[in-house]
Amino acid sequence: MGAAPSSVARTATSGRADRLESGEPGFGERTGAGGGAKTGPNPTDRGKSGSKRHLVVDRAGIPLAIRQSGANVHDSKMLEETIDAIPALKGRRGRPRKRPAKLHADKGYDYPRCRQALRKRGIVPRIARRGVESKDRLGRHRWVVERTLSWLNRYRRLRIRYERRDDIHQAFLSLGCALICWNTVQRTEFC
Repeated sequence: MGAAPSSVARTATSGRADRLESGEPGFGERTGAGGGAKTGPNPTDRGKSGSKRHLVVDRAGIPLAIRQSGANVHDSKMLEETIDAIPALKGRRGRPRKRPAKLHADKGYDYPRCRQALRKRGIVPRIARRGVESKDRLGRHRWVVERTLSWLNRYRRLRIRYERRDDIHQAFLSLGCALICWNTVQRTEFC
């Protein structure tokens, strides 16, 4: 037998020793650092990579809009994006209302830029002031959001973020919100 051509010998030896094909997808590739887009070091969990959900709900706890960000992004920086994500509501004649009349938020949103952004959109801000108001007063309204977040945590796929791609995780969050809305409709039909 003759010697193998030099190009074939170079291809077989340029990759790993146990692979004959070079560039096989999925084998020998390292995962990206940090766990994908819209993740960041969590300041409360020893710097582990994580993501955070930002949610706007109505009075009954039905989700109106949900967005995600890295765990190191402050809540107040996502306020405008989350409010702008609320879809238009059909109902009365004329231009459909897109935003709520007022918004209750905790002390994490107590910044002048947040209040100005809400007023610019025609929303009355009901934000607890840091160092002035107790958190108990706002708790009457805040528990509705916390309850909706716990409803989302019932879905195993949302409790822990398995997806690296943020668009897929956002789709699962939207699906979870749609299931919450469906469960609410089912409950009201039988009552």
